[in-house]
Amino acid sequence: MDVPLEEISPGDVAIVRPGERIPSDGVIVEGASSIDESMLTGEPLPKDRSMGERVTGGTLNLTGMLKVRITAPSGETVLDQIIRLVEEAISSKAPVQRIADRVASVFVPAVIAIAALSFVVWTAAGGQHHLNLAFTAAIAVLVVACPCALGLATPMAIMVGMGRGAERGILIKDSPTLETAARVRTVIFDKTGTLTAGEPAVVGVTSFDEEPPTEEALRLAAGAEKHSLHPLGKAIVEYALERRLEPPEPSDVEVHQGSGVRAVVEEKVVVVGNRALLEEMGVDLAHLDNRGNTGEGGSGGTTVYCAVDGRPSLALVFRDRIKPEAREAVEMLHAMGVRTVMLTGDTEAAAREVAARVGIPEVVAEVKPDDKHRVVREEKLRSRRGAVAMVGDGINDAPALEESDVGIAIGAGEDIAKESADIVLVGDDLRAVPNALELSRKTNRIIRENLFFAFVYNVVLIPVAAGALYPAFGIMLNPVLAAAAMSMSSISVVLNSLRLRGALRGGPGGTGTTSVAEVGGRYGAATS
Repeated sequence: MDVPLEEISPGDVAIVRPGERIPSDGVIVEGASSIDESMLTGEPLPKDRSMGERVTGGTLNLTGMLKVRITAPSGETVLDQIIRLVEEAISSKAPVQRIADRVASVFVPAVIAIAALSFVVWTAAGGQHHLNLAFTAAIAVLVVACPCALGLATPMAIMVGMGRGAERGILIKDSPTLETAARVRTVIFDKTGTLTAGEPAVVGVTSFDEEPPTEEALRLAAGAEKHSLHPLGKAIVEYALERRLEPPEPSDVEVHQGSGVRAVVEEKVVVVGNRALLEEMGVDLAHLDNRGNTGEGGSGGTTVYCAVDGRPSLALVFRDRIKPEAREAVEMLHAMGVRTVMLTGDTEAAAREVAARVGIPEVVAEVKPDDKHRVVREEKLRSRRGAVAMVGDGINDAPALEESDVGIAIGAGEDIAKESADIVLVGDDLRAVPNALELSRKTNRIIRENLFFAFVYNVVLIPVAAGALYPAFGIMLNPVLAAAAMSMSSISVVLNSLRLRGALRGGPGGTGTTSVAEVGGRYGAATS
């Protein structure tokens, strides 16, 4: 029977068919299958689970039917614990105070006091037109110091900056984020789904036999895996199709859970799987050299073998595909003087291999999902010079995104990651990360310029409006001219803010991103 999730209790046995998500934490009591745990661990390759092994609620059952005895009630699963960590991070985050708010609390009373003092001084000065001068001075001070420019300085720049970011696929959730992002000096990247595509792909093929030829053996291997639900099987089929090899229809397909598949393809017996499966099928692998990397995980890859009619034919090496723009994005950050770190639950060897390919010098590997926020917290304590940003896409990244000063979520990621982040990238182009930081720096620079203009304007014109030039030059600022000057100050702030419309102009591929050379020249850093 089907029951609501909240009615499941410890001890219940749930039937989980292929393609369904496991409803709660539990133990497999019958069956075996490959489990996609990427939504929880962030790692792309599925894990093979069989009777007696634990599984986690929310993960995806890929291939076999399972019976799972529930061990955790609703609200106490691993997923629930991660959600609680997110909530705790939200509650501990302090709001950022606006500069203009602090200034205005002093500026407005000061202007009123100056206007009142001007009125008193000119009234006490006497003379034929003392009341005229007193009222003119007091009104001119109030008009010329009307804090329009000061009030516009921050929100105008933020509005234009956020609008420009939205046009480039950078969604900034609030104005404090723009302020904080400008101070980022360390960016921590999640690996899988962020720097990489999150899906295994064939990155190398080694042929062990001349018969059949490599392409023919690959076509037969793709035929054996044609209807496979396993990510490695699907990757083989995609690799063959990319080379315009049409996989033939298999027959007598035998799926060996966690090992591979045996099938008859065009009257040939084809076995695709790990070393143990091929040896179990009587295929002699002892004479093979190391060209195919006979173990799993070498250089961060996974090896699958193919045998045709009992003879080893191919070794296929799989790796998680690195996003094509990842290295350029990292180089752009380095050109801006930003330190980069990769954080992953994957093995040290696999993590180092990916980090080397994208140019990230620092790696923190084999981190459990619920420990990622702790690593981010330690980086915040270590990074005294500036703020720390976290870039991620999965459920397991959500606490770390909340813990960081600026959380940046990939738009193709999980909803909870996007809810936890301060900045959401609509696409998955990682060059938007340095562009978001650059936009924040430019916006903050414009805000400071606006505030400078507003203060200089007031410092110069308030004394003039109060009558400071009248005793020596007989010059008194007319309230009408004071109003015109006040308007010009507001217009200058608006025009200066509109300079942000030119931010992130051009870039590679016409995407509106900024290139490494442009960033390096702008920040005076060396690029390669």
